[in-house]
Amino acid sequence: MKRLFPIVTTLPSMFFSKLTPIFRTNYFFMKKILLLSVALLSIAGVWAQALSYYLPTGINYNPAIPTPKSIIGHEVGEFHVSHDRLVNYMKAIAAANPDRITIEETGRTWESRPQLLLTITSPANQKRIEEIRAQHLQLSNPQASATLNTTDMPVVVWMGFSIHGNEPSGANASLLTAYYLAAAQGPQIEDMLAHTVILLDPSFNPDGLNRFASWVNTNKSLNTTVTDPATRELNEMWPGGRTNHYLFDLNRDWLPAQQPESQNRLKKYQMWLPNILTDHHEQGSNATFFFQPGVPSRVNPNTPKRNQELTGQIAAYHAKYLDSIGSLYFTKEGYDDFYYGKGSTYPDVNGAIGILFEQASSRGHAQETDNGILTFPFTIRNQFTTTLSTLEAAQNLRKPLLDYQREFYSNAQKEAAASPIKGYVFGDAFDKSRTAIFVEMLKRHRINSYPLKQAITADGKNFEPGSSYIIPTAQPQYKLIKAVFEKTLQYQDSLFYDISSWTLPLAFNLPYAELATLNPSSYGENLDKIALPQGSVVGNMSSYAYAFEWDDYFAPKLLYALQAKGLQAKVATQLFEAGITGGSKKFNYGTILIPVKNQTQSATDVYKWINDAVKQTGVTVYALQSGLSSSGVDLGSNSFSLLRQPKVVLLSGAGTSSNDVGELWHVMDQRYHIPVSMVEVDRIGGTNFGRYNVMLMAPGTYTNLDKGDQEKIKGWVSAGGTLIATEEGAQVLSATGMSRVIFRKDDTKRDSTLALPYYLRSDEQRAREMPGSIFEAKLDLTHPLCYGYRSISLPVFQSTALYMDQNNGAYDSPVMLTGNPLMSGYLHWSQKDLAKNAAVINIESVGSGKIISISDNLVFRAFWLGTNKLLMNGVFFGNIIRL
Repeated sequence: MKRLFPIVTTLPSMFFSKLTPIFRTNYFFMKKILLLSVALLSIAGVWAQALSYYLPTGINYNPAIPTPKSIIGHEVGEFHVSHDRLVNYMKAIAAANPDRITIEETGRTWESRPQLLLTITSPANQKRIEEIRAQHLQLSNPQASATLNTTDMPVVVWMGFSIHGNEPSGANASLLTAYYLAAAQGPQIEDMLAHTVILLDPSFNPDGLNRFASWVNTNKSLNTTVTDPATRELNEMWPGGRTNHYLFDLNRDWLPAQQPESQNRLKKYQMWLPNILTDHHEQGSNATFFFQPGVPSRVNPNTPKRNQELTGQIAAYHAKYLDSIGSLYFTKEGYDDFYYGKGSTYPDVNGAIGILFEQASSRGHAQETDNGILTFPFTIRNQFTTTLSTLEAAQNLRKPLLDYQREFYSNAQKEAAASPIKGYVFGDAFDKSRTAIFVEMLKRHRINSYPLKQAITADGKNFEPGSSYIIPTAQPQYKLIKAVFEKTLQYQDSLFYDISSWTLPLAFNLPYAELATLNPSSYGENLDKIALPQGSVVGNMSSYAYAFEWDDYFAPKLLYALQAKGLQAKVATQLFEAGITGGSKKFNYGTILIPVKNQTQSATDVYKWINDAVKQTGVTVYALQSGLSSSGVDLGSNSFSLLRQPKVVLLSGAGTSSNDVGELWHVMDQRYHIPVSMVEVDRIGGTNFGRYNVMLMAPGTYTNLDKGDQEKIKGWVSAGGTLIATEEGAQVLSATGMSRVIFRKDDTKRDSTLALPYYLRSDEQRAREMPGSIFEAKLDLTHPLCYGYRSISLPVFQSTALYMDQNNGAYDSPVMLTGNPLMSGYLHWSQKDLAKNAAVINIESVGSGKIISISDNLVFRAFWLGTNKLLMNGVFFGNIIRL
């Protein structure tokens, strides 16, 4: 009997309408009939639903408005809508009812698919939509909001669908949402539209959605319905459709906003600051339906209590609507509101209510589950139903929502005034590019930055004009500023749905300090925008050599660009001081030297290529006129090691973590413009590895890495290759004997004296997991893997409970955690001793090559820029290391 009721809920209402009246009134007898009906589930009436299955009854619909089928060619839920058809329908619906709907393209994805935003409201509101937007935005300005009359202001609701491409019921439900809002007629919807502005984002992740739709539609049986969970349709191949082009989880990118999809969306979000944002997802197939609030103890402490109260009031509407169609659901468990980088949590730090919806996933078109056969149309109907409940909640709670947003920013101003921290100063004089990227990221969230005009010393650090900035806390985004800069070590709960800390200046490895007082004369005007530094060649053309230091974030990009032109380059393994125009300059470890005379190109071409490249990278290059140094080694010294041009292969495919592979691919391709060949693990045997000299091994299980593959890789390393393995990838090398690295083991046992109740058994184990925290590492600045760093202290991101012993050699472990490494984030007590003085990087020689094992994620989500250079040092300098 356990499976029967869910089967009832997954069958369409039109099926029941065909039953005789006695069957409709005899529920228990009907359930027996339904057992027999499972064999008939392939009939078209079950799987290809008409609009009547989804839409609320008792409403007239404008016949002039095109239905989804008339544009996309199939009923909603019959196939998975491809992104191009989704776009076609949204354009058609906007053209059919321009009085209610306007449409705009907010940007393009990596694969150049359009991102759309539909603005839906009453015709009267459309005529003054810019006035409404400007007035609504004043709610976030305490100097202007007090005089606003919220009684007549429209509430703003942003509806976003399927940020994970393989969670498609949301995007497919957006077809229904758009049709309903365009075509429904009557006093009820007209009143709702008169008091609501709806911002409809039909697909948060166009590239992923299209990838997944292609998979399930390609593998769908057309004459029968296969519900077997093992069938190919329900088991997409690596990397799947969850992520964007570079395999990023866009739902973790709202705060760092390193992907174009996020940047395009945030620009519009911050222009509107909606009162509610809905974020439609899917979860495991054996679940039901989740809506917020989530776990109460896992709400970010920067989120006001009123936010959760309003979330609870809105939840009552979801419950009412889902009850009306017999759908099971749950709240207050499983999901949280802690990390502000998620779509359902980011609004919480912007004076809004973020709402996460998680629908059990059919994966394809239908699937057997613990709760019966789950159909794609049923998943779509639940998502659409909660869009309707959200709109009713927004209308009925309109004034409380508007008042809350005003109070949020007013209270934030008061909190800023009461805080002992009046501002933050930050900046890296040696790396203006990384600093500029940080400022640019903050600007996306309306956080104002002011260039420093006078030198400041704070927290033992010196900050200079031209490379440093001030962020006063007394600005509307105080709450977000606090969340960006603060370190956290105390938590109400020990379980996290995502990371436990994301202190962004630490992620960028930027020197920063809290300021107890601000001197307005010490900083300039707010920056409307910031451009990356412009590079230059100091001293113009040289007939001898050029040099540039390795500090700037884009120095690796410059080096590779010159190598790609065929220029030879060397790296300084010792300090030196050389003459430049106007005097001399001391050059640090890792300085790149480009001689002129031994190149195959003319001195004129060498200068032209360098001059062109610095304009694309922002790096400063110095023209040197003599090989004689005023101190340190001379330019002809063997302390300058010849560098080879990296030829990089990245292991990918089944058995590897797609997110981590994507992060490595992205940093090489987008940040540094270094081509990467992605070779799937099961094709290692047939691949000519002689083409490559650097191999990147991302985290993964590598269960299909057989003995033959292992021997082939070891032989390649022995012949001179550099193998760089991170996190579980390094663990695999250790476990298979390919490396000698020893990972520390957690031998702590459960404390039986705790006598925890049975229902907490899984929570106790989960509390031992590493959700993502920030540790302090110490560097050997003279080591090639640490070139480009000026401080021996470096924040690193620990996203796994993997800790390595130091290798035996004196120079094998140039990056080590400190004795008390936790800088910010959660760390279970059982891991504190494991983390002490653990090695972050271990190096070992294998024949003529090197294996570099790294326990941390050096390119985490594309925003952990501070450790990117450790990776690039392995790529460029791994083969010159002498152990």
